[in-house]
Amino acid sequence: MPEIKRPLSPHLGVYKWEVANTMSILHRAAGVFLSMGVLVLAAWIISAAMGQSTYDCVLGLLRGPLGLLLLFGLSAAVFFHLGNGIRHLVWDAGYGFDQQVARKSGWFVFLASLVFTGLFWLGVNS
Repeated sequence: MPEIKRPLSPHLGVYKWEVANTMSILHRAAGVFLSMGVLVLAAWIISAAMGQSTYDCVLGLLRGPLGLLLLFGLSAAVFFHLGNGIRHLVWDAGYGFDQQVARKSGWFVFLASLVFTGLFWLGVNS
């Protein structure tokens, strides 16, 4: 069979890495992580319905090092996903498409999510 020479589809090696595609990937990852976090919330609520000993067991897991890391990650995902969602709403209104504005708003969302996560955990621990 003769070999047909067609152009290849673009792939990651063709594109330059930008803030916009990083934010898109992180937004999707945060959404998936939040979906899995619903299972943690459901386990916590179901354990409360099952009795004090079950609730204490789940609460003990969530207060341990891995549980706190999980909860920290979930709170960071909430703030990032919320901020980036607002950014997308602004885009849906037709604003912020300029490359420099999109880059700055991406960095703003990323930094704001770090600040809000830190403030949230300072409030939880006080």
